[in-house]
Amino acid sequence: MKDRLKSSSLKRFWRGRRGLRAPRRAWAGPETCEMVASEAVGVAASGPAVVAPPATTSMATLLTRHILRDGEIILLILKPSLWTILFGTLPAIGIALIVMISTRLWLPHHVHIGIEVGVMMVACRAAWAVLNWAGRLYLLTDLRIVRIAGVFTPLIHDIPLRKVARTRLTTSFRERLCRLGSIEIIPESDQWPWSVWQTIAKPGEIHETIRRSVARAKQGGCFSGRL
Repeated sequence: MKDRLKSSSLKRFWRGRRGLRAPRRAWAGPETCEMVASEAVGVAASGPAVVAPPATTSMATLLTRHILRDGEIILLILKPSLWTILFGTLPAIGIALIVMISTRLWLPHHVHIGIEVGVMMVACRAAWAVLNWAGRLYLLTDLRIVRIAGVFTPLIHDIPLRKVARTRLTTSFRERLCRLGSIEIIPESDQWPWSVWQTIAKPGEIHETIRRSVARAKQGGCFSGRL
């Protein structure tokens, strides 16, 4: 009797052990193995995936294609200071204040109209100042001084370095307050009109760089890319 109980308990034990076992994996045939191996070899041969760079046009590419000449070296490239946007918006701010005050005095029941008109004037003038700032670029190469300006149609004005008579650093009152300045490039003849780099940061250093570039160009010196 005891032997029968032991044998039945052993059977139940082994059945429970079989239920706890992990399920067997399906065996992959030789065709499946060959397909997986060929895919692995193809991935290894092709190497890591290369992501195509986004199709963007940088400023350097634009200058190289449309402005720079063959063999021309860029020595300096900069934009006006961001204070230019505020300086261009100040007149509109003054006019907007006058409109608001006048509306307050003469039309007290329609003050909101004066405020809306003033805000609209300032916003439009600020947007135009931003566009002017974005379309302005100053460029110094080993051959020329280039100024690019314009909102919808960029205008390129350049003067050969050997045709520059002199340069002059000027600062207005508001530029002096912000430690800014403007540089006037005066050519030797009337064939090239004056060029002005307006409201730039570090005007003393920039003016010295332009002056030395003009002197080297007139002496026929070689530019090493470092002034």
